[in-house]
Amino acid sequence: MDSAQNRLPRLLALVPYLMARPGILVADAAADFGITEKQLRRDLELLWMCGLPGYGPGDLIDISFEGETITVAFDAGMRRPLRLTAEEATALLVALRAVGETPGVADTDAVQRALAKVESAVGNAKPAGVAVGLAGRENQATAEMREPIQDALHRGVAIRIRYYTVSRDEITERVVDPMRLLLVDGRSYLEAWCRRAEGVRLFRLDRVDEVTALDERAAPPPHARPTDLSEGVFRSREGQGTAVLLLDPDARWIAEYYPVEDVTDLPDGRMRIVMRYGDESWMVRLLLGQGGRVRVEEPASLARLVAERAATALRRADALEARV
Repeated sequence: MDSAQNRLPRLLALVPYLMARPGILVADAAADFGITEKQLRRDLELLWMCGLPGYGPGDLIDISFEGETITVAFDAGMRRPLRLTAEEATALLVALRAVGETPGVADTDAVQRALAKVESAVGNAKPAGVAVGLAGRENQATAEMREPIQDALHRGVAIRIRYYTVSRDEITERVVDPMRLLLVDGRSYLEAWCRRAEGVRLFRLDRVDEVTALDERAAPPPHARPTDLSEGVFRSREGQGTAVLLLDPDARWIAEYYPVEDVTDLPDGRMRIVMRYGDESWMVRLLLGQGGRVRVEEPASLARLVAERAATALRRADALEARV
C-alpha cells in the first residue's frame, strides 16, 4: 500500500511536472514516478479536489484527459517544483561526482553542468559534517587500461588482454569481445565474451596488464548475455569453499583485494572476514604467505592443512640448515 509519506511529495510534484509536459501520456508519467497507471489516476482524482480557498469553480486544480494524454488547465498556484532537501542534494552531488570522475563512463561535460546546477541550488544548505566527494578514485594504471578498452567498445573491435587471475595466481593472455564497462562497488570491470573460456566473463581493470586492439570485429555470440549483478559481482558457486579468517591490522588489505562476503571490524583493530575460494591449494599458499598475520577460524580442515604445510616447510628448512 502507498503510504501518505510517499504520496504527499508525489502529489506536490505532479502538478509542476505535468505543467512542464502538456499532453504527456499517462503511461510515461506513471513510469517517471515509478507507479502504476491506476495509482496515477487516483492521484489525479485527488488533485481535482484540491485548490485555492473558496474551493468553488475556478478555484480547484483542473486536469483534462484526451485519450491517454494529460494536460493541466489550471494549476492553482502549484507550478513551482519541489526543492531538494539538503540530504537529497548531497546524495545527488556524491552520485554525480562518482560518474564525473570515472573516465569514459559518461558525457563528462553534461555531468559537470548538472553538478554545477545542483551545487548552486543547494548553496550552504548542505548538512553539517557531510563531505561531498569519493572515498577513492581510479588509480592511474586503471584509467590507462580503461581508455583503450573504451575505444575498442566504440569501434566495435576485439582486444587481446594480459590478465592476472587471482584464484590461480597466474597471468594469461586472452582474446575477448568487449560488451560493456561497469563500475560496481567502486571497482571498474570489463564485461566481455572470453574466447578462451567460451563464456561471458568480468575482468577487473586493475588486474589487466596490457590491452591490444585487434583488426577484427568484436562478435559475442547471440547467446552471450550481460551478467546479472543484482546480487553483486561475486556469487557462490558449487564446489567453492568458505573460510572465516581473522586478519591482523597489517593484513586487512586482503579484504580489499579479494572477494569477501562479510566483514566485521573488531575492537582490537583486527578484522574477521568470510571469504570464498575455488582452489584449496591456492588458499593455502595465500595463508602461508601471510605468516602469523592471518588465522583460520573455520573450517577446521583448512586450518589443519595450513598447519601441516607450515610444519613441513619448517622441517625442510631445518634440514637444509643442518646440511650447511
